[in-house]
Amino acid sequence: MFIATELNDIIELAESINVYNNGETSVYKQGETPYNQVVEGWVLLTENAHEMPAFGVSLNKQTISAMSTGLWVEFVFNKPYTHNEMPFEKLLVNVEKLSQGFNVIRYNAKGGYSGRCYYFDLVGNDMSHFYDILSDL
Repeated sequence: MFIATELNDIIELAESINVYNNGETSVYKQGETPYNQVVEGWVLLTENAHEMPAFGVSLNKQTISAMSTGLWVEFVFNKPYTHNEMPFEKLLVNVEKLSQGFNVIRYNAKGGYSGRCYYFDLVGNDMSHFYDILSDL
């Protein structure tokens, strides 16, 4: 199954996008140029990706700790959404330049970043272009 349409349609509904770069947070609201650049980069990143079973689950405490280093992008929604029968209010991705696949970590107010993730295989591509977009904001 290709990632694209359904999850990308939801991504484009994000109220804001948070970029965490080595512990520093930048927030971009819907309609702002950086927001649009991130969404366009995401669509390019995922256009040929395959959704696959996730390799594990997220644990809230460890995820929050990990967000203090590296590059992360978080899509924040104004209401809960569901994809593959798993609800979320935010979606978080650790963006590693040469990674050819990644987990999309779901956030819910009740349990934080705990629970099953989505996983996407970039089918021979990597995250370098998306990484560069986020790094240059």
